[in-house]
Amino acid sequence: MANSISIPRPLVRANQWTIVLTVAAVWITGLHHLLLIPLLAGLGGVLFNFNPVMRLAKVFLKKPMSSYIPEDRSDQRFNQILAVFFLTGGYVSFISGWTIAGYAFTIMVVTAASVAIMGFCVGCFIRFQWKQWQYRKAKASKSF
Repeated sequence: MANSISIPRPLVRANQWTIVLTVAAVWITGLHHLLLIPLLAGLGGVLFNFNPVMRLAKVFLKKPMSSYIPEDRSDQRFNQILAVFFLTGGYVSFISGWTIAGYAFTIMVVTAASVAIMGFCVGCFIRFQWKQWQYRKAKASKSF
């Protein structure tokens, strides 16, 4: 999995569900340290290409990895960076006593993860628009 250009969708979904359920647990219980679960898993994925949530979920997959719908690795890396940013913002805000900011950050990450579970990848859309902007900017600079 580390060398492939895609990630099986069930592993991505497991990561998304972990974010959604953990944030919901934080909202219900007020145990802000629970945000460290998806945050540290996400950091592991971004920094070391090792996401323990995905590694655990991989154990439960029955079919060969290639038989699952693939998700683009670079899109998922971008999404994970965004998730880590918002989870960090939420965690730091909550432990600093900035409750409104904590809720704002966690609402954003749980909304993105929930919408992704339903089939629309907000992070992929943002990344696509960013790439389009970079392309247009590069094309415009070459025309001068």
